[in-house]
Amino acid sequence: MFPPARRSVLILALALALSSSVVVPTRASAHEIPAGTLTISHPWSRATAASAKVGALYLTVANAGAEADRLLGVSTEVAERCELHLSGTSGEVMSMQMVDQVEVPAGGSASFAPKGAHVMLMGLKAPLKKGTSYSAILHFEKAGDVTVEVKVQGIADLEPVD
Repeated sequence: MFPPARRSVLILALALALSSSVVVPTRASAHEIPAGTLTISHPWSRATAASAKVGALYLTVANAGAEADRLLGVSTEVAERCELHLSGTSGEVMSMQMVDQVEVPAGGSASFAPKGAHVMLMGLKAPLKKGTSYSAILHFEKAGDVTVEVKVQGIADLEPVD
């Protein structure tokens, strides 16, 4: 058998070998929703004033697949209807255009963020209050319907907060 000092070294080496081969599964953020080849990250909205009838939903959709997908629309019970909007700036003039769909390119992503593309919540049924959340259904051409939980953040926030 091995002398005690050498036995300790062998036990330590075996323990290190086993520990390095153990794979600890990584957990997706609680605010990332997988849907086939798509991953929806950080769906959020800003809080609205008590009298507001419109709000916005922001998120990022990443596509790890070999084919593009399209976001065809969004529905939620907090608003009468939802519209997909693209925003742009020409000189000092900002414009907003409603579109029927937004492409999520293969190997790429589509981002919906303040001062950019967003989901406009039209006819809010109640104000969006900081610290609350609501459900929304994203309607994709290939991935189908995906339900997400939307966190409501501060009225002045410009990016998602976990």
